[in-house]
Amino acid sequence: MAKAIRINKTGGPEVMEYVDVEVGDPGPGEVRIRHAAVGLNFIDVYFRSGLYPQPLPAGLGQEAAGTIEAVGPGVTDFKAGDRVAYAGRPNGAYAEERVMPADILVKLPDSIGFDTAAAMMLQGMTVQYLLRQTYQVKAGDTILFHAAAGGIGLIACQWARALGVNLIGTVSSDEKAALAKQHGAAHVINYKTENFVERVKEITGGKGVPVVYDSIGKDTFIGSLDCLRPRGMMVSFGNASGPVAPFGVSELASRGSLFLTRPSLGNYVATRADLDATAGDLFAMVESKKIGIEINQRYALKDVGQAHADLEARKTTGSTILMP
Repeated sequence: MAKAIRINKTGGPEVMEYVDVEVGDPGPGEVRIRHAAVGLNFIDVYFRSGLYPQPLPAGLGQEAAGTIEAVGPGVTDFKAGDRVAYAGRPNGAYAEERVMPADILVKLPDSIGFDTAAAMMLQGMTVQYLLRQTYQVKAGDTILFHAAAGGIGLIACQWARALGVNLIGTVSSDEKAALAKQHGAAHVINYKTENFVERVKEITGGKGVPVVYDSIGKDTFIGSLDCLRPRGMMVSFGNASGPVAPFGVSELASRGSLFLTRPSLGNYVATRADLDATAGDLFAMVESKKIGIEINQRYALKDVGQAHADLEARKTTGSTILMP
């Protein structure tokens, strides 16, 4: 038996239960992995609350790192003893051990520790596809990135700086503003005290930015559109403040023939080649020290309720991990 988090209904942090589960042996194409560290991400809140539906009862968590204990029939790329990490569905990372598909795993370089890997896989690969694939930023660009002091945001600040990109980050406090600047943001806007649309226009001389990366959702969506220059790209990749309300597509035309996309990591790492390339780019940035992973919170797995409460209350910065 192993300890794991399960939910039997959706709701607040209190619906998560710390229980014993039977792990079993891996089947065809599967491995059994013992987790050394588990990542916490806002998408976990979406599944817990029911914003993203899944059959119940269910596990939670999409990111972890650890060691393979056994492989099932047909698994040839991995063996028992391999250090691995992953980010993606199926849910179930909130556990000491689990059986899972081998096709979302990547081998972890010896130079990257389990804690770092668990803190960076989902967030780091998200930044990779956002900056290098969804919209390919280039040196000299000035871009807008919301929630710049969060786990994804701090990685984005560093990656943008490494690429010579001027990142304008939004944050909710002066402390978070200092953190984003420290990690490479060229400009930081405290949206609690400043109008971010007006400040972006001021910073860009009225031109606007070519791309906005918005994980906040409802509270920032229309304002984000207003920050774009004609034919700019709106990248909506999260709903931290709630889902975006329905709107007419003519809103895009009236603001200058804008583009809108709603990407997700799974579509960018759907093949082994894409997964290895995306993870490999992230590993290279971390190994070269161009990106440092800030693990600013650690919780025991059994205390995941407090971890979720702190995340939703915007009390966290950088990355958060759960320790099985």
